[in-house]
Amino acid sequence: QVQLEESGGGLVQAGDRLRLSCAVSGGTFDRLGISYLIVGWFRQAPGKEREFVAAYSWHDRTTRYADSVKGRFTVYRDFAENTVALQMIGLKPEDTAVYYCAADSGLTTAYYTPNYHHWGPGTQVTVSS
Repeated sequence: QVQLEESGGGLVQAGDRLRLSCAVSGGTFDRLGISYLIVGWFRQAPGKEREFVAAYSWHDRTTRYADSVKGRFTVYRDFAENTVALQMIGLKPEDTAVYYCAADSGLTTAYYTPNYHHWGPGTQVTVSS
């Protein structure tokens, strides 16, 4: 059973920055043994559906973003910490949501869909105006 853990959420003001991290509980992403691993970030605001934010492709280091966060969010692999980080700058009140990381194989799951097999419990990000 793959368990993911998010960290780094919190309460910030509009315009601030925040860095979220996603780690494999008790292990590393390399040891998951998932072919063409993709690690995705999603978010869900109250009363709304879970939406795609960003994704990192393990084998070719490709990154993808939702239009709403392009230029403000950066997803990358943190080699030192064995995590996949989501650096967020220029935060807006509409970025307020619970942020989830997820992992799956790109061979079976489209990176932008919330159909990943493995999910973390989420971390709250609240941006005040």
